[in-house]
Amino acid sequence: MVDNRTVIIGLLVVVIIILLAFLGLRPVMYDSTYGPSGYQPGHMGPGMMHNPAYNYSYGSGMMGDMMALYYPGATPINQEEARQKMEDFAKQYGSNLEVDDFMAFSSNYYAVLKDTDSNQSIAEILVDRYSGSVYPEPGPNMMWNTRFGAGRMKAEGADYDLAGAKKLAEFFLTGYLPGAQITESKQMPGYYTYDFGRQDIEGMLSVNAYSGQIWVHTWHGPYLGGFNATT
Repeated sequence: MVDNRTVIIGLLVVVIIILLAFLGLRPVMYDSTYGPSGYQPGHMGPGMMHNPAYNYSYGSGMMGDMMALYYPGATPINQEEARQKMEDFAKQYGSNLEVDDFMAFSSNYYAVLKDTDSNQSIAEILVDRYSGSVYPEPGPNMMWNTRFGAGRMKAEGADYDLAGAKKLAEFFLTGYLPGAQITESKQMPGYYTYDFGRQDIEGMLSVNAYSGQIWVHTWHGPYLGGFNATT
């Protein structure tokens, strides 16, 4: 028979593992910056716990989809304010960056940062629609970006160009959302991002330029429109 001491030790080990996993996965809102060496964590952003619209302290993003709890009276910030936050964010980290391709979704506002010197899109950013926090988009923008993200080790020798990656995305959509078409393409450092939908935009996905892997942007929520759309 297993003695009580062994059982207690086993339970303590399980509790410690769960606690470490929780701390490792718990997203924290940072005002991350774009620097020459990649994403640099800055000071703590406003986050959800400081906004009366939220009833939970988890940040938005990949895990935010599962933690989207709001008070009934929660109201989003308007598009003009979100756009201004993005422009201020861009100015902090380079006079040559401008906000492009602004889009509104139910959970966040989305935009691309464009380098005006090279006319190239370099990163994707979000503004939480309720807290107003500005932060780099999660997913491919952080993991595959060869200029600022974890993909900096793969700066050369892409296996797929914009057209080739689009074919992969179109084939994937035949099963993921039958009838959907690619409506817009964006070339990012190390990957490509595509808007898709059946009649209007219904979502966004990215294709890795090296592996061909596809990452669906599940954190946006339903599409509301471009800049100046009704909020």
